[in-house]
Amino acid sequence: MKTIIIGGVAGGASAAARLRRLDESSEIIILERGEYISFANCGLPYYIGGTIKNQGNLTLQTPESFRARFKIDVRVNNEAVKINPEAKIITVKNLRTDETYQEGYDNLILSPGAEPIKPDIKGIDSPMVFTLRNIPDTLKIKEYIEKKKPKSAVVIGGGYIGVEMAENLSDAGLDVSVVELADHLIAPLDYDMAADVHRYITEKGIKIYLNNGVKMIDGNKIILQDGEICTDMIVLSVGVHPETALAKDCGIALNQRGSIIVNRRMQTSIPDIYAVGDAIEIQDFITKEPAFIPLAGPANKQGRIAADNIVGIPSEYTGTQGSAILKLFDMAVAATGLNEKKAKAAGIDYDKAYIYSGSHASYYPGAGNMSVKALWDKKTLKIIGAQIVGFDGVDKRMDVLAAAIRFGAKITDLTELELCYAPPFGSAKDPVNMLGFVAENIITGKVKQFFWQDVKKLPHDGSATLLDVRTCTEVSRGTIDGFMNIPLDSLRERISEIPKDKPVYVYCHTGLRSYAACRILSGNGYDCYHLAGGWRLYESAVNKITVPEYICTECK
Repeated sequence: MKTIIIGGVAGGASAAARLRRLDESSEIIILERGEYISFANCGLPYYIGGTIKNQGNLTLQTPESFRARFKIDVRVNNEAVKINPEAKIITVKNLRTDETYQEGYDNLILSPGAEPIKPDIKGIDSPMVFTLRNIPDTLKIKEYIEKKKPKSAVVIGGGYIGVEMAENLSDAGLDVSVVELADHLIAPLDYDMAADVHRYITEKGIKIYLNNGVKMIDGNKIILQDGEICTDMIVLSVGVHPETALAKDCGIALNQRGSIIVNRRMQTSIPDIYAVGDAIEIQDFITKEPAFIPLAGPANKQGRIAADNIVGIPSEYTGTQGSAILKLFDMAVAATGLNEKKAKAAGIDYDKAYIYSGSHASYYPGAGNMSVKALWDKKTLKIIGAQIVGFDGVDKRMDVLAAAIRFGAKITDLTELELCYAPPFGSAKDPVNMLGFVAENIITGKVKQFFWQDVKKLPHDGSATLLDVRTCTEVSRGTIDGFMNIPLDSLRERISEIPKDKPVYVYCHTGLRSYAACRILSGNGYDCYHLAGGWRLYESAVNKITVPEYICTECK
C-alpha cells in the first residue's frame, strides 16, 4: 500500500507518523512545498520576540530525522500541482530544479493548511507589510527588525496570533499598536471578558484601536476608517482561509468558504482521498453545525484518525470545541466552546455565571484572581462554553472545563468535582467548584441576577431600591450613580431603611457579598437581584480604553 501526504505540518506529519506505527510495510511519501516539515508554527511569534532564541528549536523534525525514525520519504520543496483521482496519480513539481514528475498512490491525505488573508487595500504589497505562516515568514520579520531597526509596528487584527505578535514585537523593543475591526480583541471572548485584556495590554504600552479598520497604506502611514497611524512595519493578522485550490481542481467537494468537506472518518467526496487540518470543514462540537476552527490540536487528532481509517481501524472525529489559550506578557486568556454571540446565533436558550476567584489559597503568597465566565443550556444544564482571564492557574481550570464540556457535564456537576488541593496550588473550594456553586444558586432560584448591560436600564424613579453593599473605602474609589450605600456587615441593622414593597438591585465588588446581601433580604421577604460579576466587571466593561492622540511629523 502506498500513501502520499500533501503537507508536512501538524495534521500531515501526525498522519504520517501514525500510519507508520500501524503499518511497517507500507510506502509513505510526504510532499511539502516549503523547506521545513513538522515545525512549531505556534512558536513562531516567540522566536521573533526573543523568548525562543535558537531557530533550530522551531523545527520538531527534519526530513532526515523523519526518514531515520519512521522510514518515510519526505520531499521538501516538492509541490503537488495536480491530482488525477481517476488514475490515482499526482503531478509534482520539484521547486529546486523546476522539473515535474508523477507519483501514483493508493491513498492520499491532503493537509495543505490555511494561508493568511491579505485584504484588498492599496499599499498592502509594501515591503514593510508582513504575514506570519511559516519559518521563512518568521525569518523575514526577524531580519527586517535586525537590519532596518524599526521603532514602531502596527498589527492589523486582534485575534490570538495578532495579540501574540503584539507582545513579541513589544518584547523586541518596538512601539506597538493593534488595529481591530471588532469592538474587542480575541474573538472567542465576549466583550465583557475582553475588557480586562484591553486594560492590561494598554498598561503594557501597546495601543489598541477598536471598532476601526484600515482603508489604505500610504508609505509609512496607515489610513484608518477613523484616524491614521505612522509606523515602520506592519504585520497582517486578519485571519486565514483554507488553501484548497488543488482539491477544488480535482473535483473534491468544498463548502462556500472553500473548506474541504469531510465525513467523521476524514474522507473527502472522492474515495481514498482524506483531508485534515486547517483546510477542512469541521463540525462544531456544541452546535453540531459545520464550522471553521483552525487549531493545531484538532489537526493532529484528525491526522491520526485518517491514518487509522486507511489501515482499517474504525475511527471518527467528533468535532471541535475551540479550546485555546493565549499568553499575553504575564496574563493568560483561555476559552472553550461557545461565547454568547455564537450561542445566540445557534438559538440556544442559555444562562451564564461569573466568578472572580484566587488561583490558590489567599493566605499563601502569590495568589492572584482570575475572572471566569461560563455559559450553560437552560434546558439540559450542559456547559456550552467558558472563558477565563487571569494569570497563574488559568490553564488548568480551563482544561478541567474543556474536559467537562467534552464529556457532557452539567454546570451543576462542577460542584462535585474533587480537584487537587494544597495552598500553593489551589483552594479547598476550587474556582471550578465555585463556578458550579454559583450556577447552582442561580438555577435553584436562591439568587436572581442582573448584568452590567442592564444597569443603565434600572429604574431611577423610586420604583426600585438600588443598593451598594461595599465598604465606604470601596465606594470612595468609584460607584454607580443612583445607588445608596449600606455596607453588607450593617445590612441587618439597617434593613428597615429599605422599602419592602419594591424590588432591590444590589451590587458589591465581585458578586460574592451582593449574593450574601440578597440571601439576607430574601430571607426577610424582599424581591432581590444582584449584579453578576459585581462592580469590578461593570467598571471594566463600561469604562472605555482611550488611545492617546498620536501626532506624526516623520511620515514619508
